Amino acid sequence: MNLKQLQYFIAVVEEKQITAAAKKLNIAQPPLSYQLKQLEAELETKLFTRTAHGIVLTDAGMMLEKYARKILDLTTVAEEKVKKTTKGELGKISLGTVSSSAAALPIGKLKEFRKYYPEINFEIFESNTYGILEKLFNGEIDLGLVRTPFNQRELETKIVMEEPMVAVVNSDDYLKGKKKIGIDDLEEVPLIIYRRFENIFRQTFSQFGINPYIAVKCDDARTAIYWAKLEMGVALVPASCAKNYTNGRIIPINYPGWNTQLTLIWLKNSNKSPLILKLIELFSV
Repeated sequence: MNLKQLQYFIAVVEEKQITAAAKKLNIAQPPLSYQLKQLEAELETKLFTRTAHGIVLTDAGMMLEKYARKILDLTTVAEEKVKKTTKGELGKISLGTVSSSAAALPIGKLKEFRKYYPEINFEIFESNTYGILEKLFNGEIDLGLVRTPFNQRELETKIVMEEPMVAVVNSDDYLKGKKKIGIDDLEEVPLIIYRRFENIFRQTFSQFGINPYIAVKCDDARTAIYWAKLEMGVALVPASCAKNYTNGRIIPINYPGWNTQLTLIWLKNSNKSPLILKLIELFSV
C-alpha cells in the first residue's frame, strides 16, 4: 500500500465511478483499475461493490477511507512543514542569554520575525557567560548571547553591542555631587562587583596604584545593583543593566578600558539551519 494507491482510492470514493475518477486524476482507466485491484489484493479484502448507481464502499472500504484521508492529510502537512523548515520558516531556536543582555536583544526585529513566521518557537536559557558557553559546547543551545571577555576558540562571533561600565549609587555618602568619575574616584569607596569582571577591575586598579575596597562580590549585575540599593557601596555594572534595573544614580566612568561587548556566539563548523542563519542576520549591528 502506497500514497499513490490511497490517492486513487479516495478519488474513486469521491467520484463514485472509475471512469470519472480516472478523468479527475488525469490518467487512463486501466492503470487506475489495476492499482485498486493491487490494493485489494494486498489488504486481502474487497473495498468496493458496484451498483447501478456507481461504486459503494464495503465496511472494509469505509474503514480504509477513514485512515486514508488522515494519511493523505498528514502527508500534505508533512510536505508543508518540511518546506517551511528548509526555508527557515518553522522550527525551534534555543538561545542562551546572560541576564544583562536585554538591551542587546533586537526586540522590534524579533517581533516582526514572529509576525511573519508564527510557527517559530524560542526556548530561552539564562545563565552567566560561562554557563552559556557550557550549554553551547554540550549542544543544549543553538546560539548564545554573552559578555566579553571569554575564550573565543572554536566559536564564531558577532558583536551585537558595546557599552561602558557605570557606577550605581543609592547613598549620598558615596561620590556625592559627581556627574562623571575616573578610576581615582573609586579609590576610597566600598565597591560592589560581580566576579565576571574582578580580574579586569583589579588589573586596572593596580595600574593606577590603587588598592580597592571591594565590599561585596557577587555573580550577577542585578545582584550588585540590589546591594547598592541597600547602600552597601557603589556597584560597577554595564550601563544597560543600570538603566534597566536601578532607580539610583548612574554615574559614567571615564575609562574605555572597562567597556564590555555583548556578543552573539555559535560553534565553528556547525551545521546551521536556515532558521538559525535568519536569526543571526537579525543581530546585525
